[in-house]
Amino acid sequence: MVFIAADIWMYNSLSTSFASYVEQRNYNEVGLFVQTAPEDQADMAAWLAGVSTIIPDSQALYFAYDESKFNFIPTSDGSEVAGQVWLANRSKPEFATALESAYYLESMQLPSTYIANIDGERTSVRIFFAPTIAENGYEATGAVMILVPTTSASGFARLLQILAIGAAIAFFAIAWVITFTRDPVTGFMVLALFIIVAIFVAYPLFEAVRLSFLRQGHFSFDAWKMALSPSYIVALWGSLRLGVSTATISTILGFMIAFLVERTSFKQKKLISTLATMPVISPPFSLSLSVILLFGNNGLISKQLLNLTNTSIYGLGGLTIVQTISMFPIAFLTISGVLRQIDSTVEDASLDLSATRWQTFKSITFPLTVPGILSAWMLVFTNSLADFANPLLLSGNLRVLSTEAYMMVTGRMNDLGGGAVLSFLLLLPTVSAFMVQRFWVSRKSFVTVTGKPSTTLTELTTTPVRRAMAIATWAVLGFILMLYLTIIAGCFVRNWGIDYTFTWDNWKAIPDSWDSLTSTVLLALISAPVAGFIAMMAAMLIVRKKFPGKRLLEVLMMTPYAIPGTLIGIAYVIAFNKQPLLLVGTGAIIVINYVIRELPVGLENGITALHQIDPSIEEAAQDLGADMPTVFKTIVLPLVRPAFISSMSYTFVRAMTAVSAIIFLVSAKWYHLTIKILSYSENLRFGLASVLCTVLIVIVLGVFGLMQVLVKDDKLTQKTISTR
Repeated sequence: MVFIAADIWMYNSLSTSFASYVEQRNYNEVGLFVQTAPEDQADMAAWLAGVSTIIPDSQALYFAYDESKFNFIPTSDGSEVAGQVWLANRSKPEFATALESAYYLESMQLPSTYIANIDGERTSVRIFFAPTIAENGYEATGAVMILVPTTSASGFARLLQILAIGAAIAFFAIAWVITFTRDPVTGFMVLALFIIVAIFVAYPLFEAVRLSFLRQGHFSFDAWKMALSPSYIVALWGSLRLGVSTATISTILGFMIAFLVERTSFKQKKLISTLATMPVISPPFSLSLSVILLFGNNGLISKQLLNLTNTSIYGLGGLTIVQTISMFPIAFLTISGVLRQIDSTVEDASLDLSATRWQTFKSITFPLTVPGILSAWMLVFTNSLADFANPLLLSGNLRVLSTEAYMMVTGRMNDLGGGAVLSFLLLLPTVSAFMVQRFWVSRKSFVTVTGKPSTTLTELTTTPVRRAMAIATWAVLGFILMLYLTIIAGCFVRNWGIDYTFTWDNWKAIPDSWDSLTSTVLLALISAPVAGFIAMMAAMLIVRKKFPGKRLLEVLMMTPYAIPGTLIGIAYVIAFNKQPLLLVGTGAIIVINYVIRELPVGLENGITALHQIDPSIEEAAQDLGADMPTVFKTIVLPLVRPAFISSMSYTFVRAMTAVSAIIFLVSAKWYHLTIKILSYSENLRFGLASVLCTVLIVIVLGVFGLMQVLVKDDKLTQKTISTR
């Protein structure tokens, strides 16, 4: 009660003092402004228009004194807004009193606030009346009515209110943790995680939803009506077609390569795995750049070699190819993990019972892989819907919602609410796919229970099938390698498609983009350890501790992975472009976006790693007197070191190659290299874009290689292949 009383007293004192200060300041500024009134009536309109330079957004109206009627007469000099306020309120006694005070050479502020329609928005204003005085100093030649918005005072009062409520919530949360929890340190860690997800996950989404129902400050369904119009339904259908085709082809391709690597006696597995994961660690639209250089309207293959004139890489077909090449590694990595964990004793039993290899694959291996296949399909589908950089370069006549949302925010409409609504539409197919996947997987059991898993696998493919899979895999990887070599070649060509003369001129892109390069690397390096530490701490709490709201915390932390990047970027602009967290334009908002966006992957890695560690090790440390931070620092972090470093490396890679969310958050001071590359590509400056792409890939490959050195393969899940 003492804290609440002190909190309320501080809020009232500060808000009252600030309101009095603002009113007195405005009163003084109005008085000083009126003293500069021109003597020539012809200069009056220009003088009145300058009041907004003294007091921002203020409006003024001039009243001339009519000596024959002993009255002030409103003139046409002044703003239309001030004239409307006068016409609506002139019969009120306080307005007559104010003009009478002006006659006696006294300025007056009306006691009440009024509503004026300034720039299309209803704005609360305070009204001042001040006389313009003749040269003799003892008679009024006219009066000026000045409308001053209360924005600054009300904004400060709202900020104080938020701080007061926040202080009360923080006080009671801390008091509750200290009073009612056995382990206050754990309680504070849980409280910190809830604060993080509440501020940087729940709050931005709430603000985006709220803004989608507002038009000019009023509740409205206009944005949703616009989003559900036939024009944008066509864009939604385009996104669905692209997502389904990309996810299906990527999953088939990822399954084929994963099966070749994990379940056959194929020799070059390490090389295949390295080449198959290359698109993950490069900018998402770098392959679009390569495809344009090779198969565009002036492409090396399409124009120079084959002289094709009636074919185009732009549209659904070209986009599907590029997104498939960019995203099939997601399916490959997901399905590889599932295939690696399948206990082969079940397959051996099937073969012992005279089943053919095809029957064993069809009835045992493939069904056990279904959860991984569905998960891979959903992940690729979600990433395809959220991708807008590739469609921005290759969509042609195909309309997709991600680019429509981007253009809605950054184009002529500058409509954040409309962009948020279009991004919310992308959630519908994503959530639907997730629900279908969960329903399908929950209907059956995919667990194989064994005492001791086998360390050998039986070859399920014949030599011709294995060779066919190898040829198809090498064809795909060869195509990928050709695309990357094209990027490198583009660095040394004067004007791709027109002049293939060798040149070093394109490398001037590096000094020209040095600020973008350094800010990109710096922000990625800052975000990587932060994301890794938070992910491991959250994983330990979720796996090892019981506390109220654990399931809610896990859901909130996993939410960013299911949300399109465009929606997160727009939501952050909406939420953090105002007090009390004015972060837009700073490097902090970009780091926060990196951390929150990639937190789900680190959390999953940490949970998986902790499930493999016997909790008795941590219990023994606690029995010997170690507190929670000590256990986390000396026991948990060393044991989950591979997952921790993997989480940091993944965050760094994704931060270096991010586009969809941060394109809304970059500023002149904190720019991003991928946005620079995208700008060069849109302006057909392919040589400069190729150089920056190459630099970015080299940096990311260097970090990825360092991760491989720091985290050795434990070979616990490695198995040998038996040809039986």
